[in-house]
Amino acid sequence: MEYRNLGKSGLKVPVLSYGTGTFGGTNEFFGRWGKTDVKEASGLIAICLERGVNFFDTANVYSQGDSEAILGAALSGKRQDCIISTKGTFQMGKAPNDKGASRFHLINALDASLQRLQTDYIDLYIMHGFDANTPIEETLRTLDRMINSGKVRYIGCSNFAAWQLMKSLTVSEKLNLEKYIVYQGYYSLIGRDYEQELMPLIKDQELGLMVWSPLGWGRLTGKIKRNEPMGEGRIKSGGDIGSPPVDNEFLYNVVDVLKRIATEMDKSIPQVAINWLLQNETVSSIVIGARNEKQLIDNLDSVGWSLAPHHMEELNTLTQPNLLYPHWVGER
Repeated sequence: MEYRNLGKSGLKVPVLSYGTGTFGGTNEFFGRWGKTDVKEASGLIAICLERGVNFFDTANVYSQGDSEAILGAALSGKRQDCIISTKGTFQMGKAPNDKGASRFHLINALDASLQRLQTDYIDLYIMHGFDANTPIEETLRTLDRMINSGKVRYIGCSNFAAWQLMKSLTVSEKLNLEKYIVYQGYYSLIGRDYEQELMPLIKDQELGLMVWSPLGWGRLTGKIKRNEPMGEGRIKSGGDIGSPPVDNEFLYNVVDVLKRIATEMDKSIPQVAINWLLQNETVSSIVIGARNEKQLIDNLDSVGWSLAPHHMEELNTLTQPNLLYPHWVGER
């Protein structure tokens, strides 16, 4: 397994991390992703650790805390050998303060996550989204105090716009507070918006990227192919609710090329799609998900090799998105 620094921190993490959105599945939304219980999770985690993947990503909102609880139980006796990231911000109850990035909510959310995960510290605590109703200073001071208390070791953010991330970094610097070291964002061959605003910022500020949904919400698993019935999986079960729309013909064209490259290299379609992401220098870790051992092992085999330059060029050209203003100015 290859390891990279998490941003410009000294923490080294495997280039693949295991996402636990499939753990629990105890509500309708996450049930479409998977329903992995403690026994199944323990087996999958054992495979990860055998392959050098000791980085596990979860969030309090995944199955309303059940994902954290299952991960905590499955890591019993192994916590000291693992890196855990979890997230707070999104709705966790019906009360007005059961969401957001206020001091009130974050302190409660962190303590609840620690209890469910059966640990006294979180290696990486991530703001799951930007809270426009809370002053940035309040959020960052709270996170800084969490680090000083020993309950959190590093902080990151997810799903922020570029200006929200840059403003947060500026406030941290101005007030001498701990900074976000990593951004967790959506990035895939069929979703390259990240490259236009966020990637240049992350390069400039020396953050790392944790990629979520590297297979485009399940569209690049190889189960969706031109003129073939859709295979069983997340998309067929309705797990793409909330995902960005993708033109069918574009998707089929991408999958056609992935299938050919995979055949040429004796790899699978998901392995090629994930390996393409690993060639991006801003990527610290790619969060992979799996419902079963077969999927997990296939995804783990995405490392230890590299796509040929001509394959990279072909995939880059095929999936190049239209530039947003003002990025197309001067490109003619």
